[in-house]
Amino acid sequence: MPPVDIARRKPPGVLGRIVARTLQDVAAREAARPQASLADRPDAPRGFAAALRAPGLSLIAEYKPRSPSEGDLRPGASPADLAAAYRPYAAVMSVLCDGPFFGGGLDKLRAARGVFPGPVLCKDFVVTEYQIREAAEAGADAVLLMACLLTPGSLARLLRLARTVGLDALVETHDDGELAEALDAGADVVGVNSRDLRTLAIDLPAMHRRLDRVPCDRVRVAESGLLTAADVAAVRDRADAALIGTSIMRAHDPAAAIQALGFRPCR
Repeated sequence: MPPVDIARRKPPGVLGRIVARTLQDVAAREAARPQASLADRPDAPRGFAAALRAPGLSLIAEYKPRSPSEGDLRPGASPADLAAAYRPYAAVMSVLCDGPFFGGGLDKLRAARGVFPGPVLCKDFVVTEYQIREAAEAGADAVLLMACLLTPGSLARLLRLARTVGLDALVETHDDGELAEALDAGADVVGVNSRDLRTLAIDLPAMHRRLDRVPCDRVRVAESGLLTAADVAAVRDRADAALIGTSIMRAHDPAAAIQALGFRPCR
């Protein structure tokens, strides 16, 4: 069966370059191993959305060795070591699966999931069906879908596919229009990112306003710019979870950095 063409948006700047590289890499992987040859997921999903519905503000702790805007965060970081450090505090572990720009990969996801007992999020720039099936085969429990990369129809299509292969989805939004599209598409887990993709500036008050607009029957995730305990405290009554990567990846002691942000052991 030929691959389905997924209608995409054309994001600006570095994000556009990431998507262009992603499409090249996915095409090469699929040529070497067609979609029909991918295996089913190796085990039962661990319940990403359910884990984030626990009382209080849940932590999604991220494995992110580097980023285009910040450079190297933790060169040579072991996903298994980070998973062990995150294990007592995080409800979910997020693993960057983009290699060229972020130093991640599906092999890093597999290594983290072998140590971390909770759900693991495949955080990638998903713009094809093939990537969703790859993530499921690798054992991911959820996949990131960015509303800024997909038309509303494609977002809804990939959400349906993710559910079909046993994945939850975190739908990330950056502005009011994307938030409306995520809700219309039926996203169960809605991420509100504080970063303005045009300027890369962080706007926490704008994130707070958008979090307040997400219906209470959805899981609300605060993303980007949560660097201090005060930042985390400001979203405790607005969100069900906070996704934090840069500050804890840079820390000499990630577990101590998590505690300093106000999180306590959850297992």
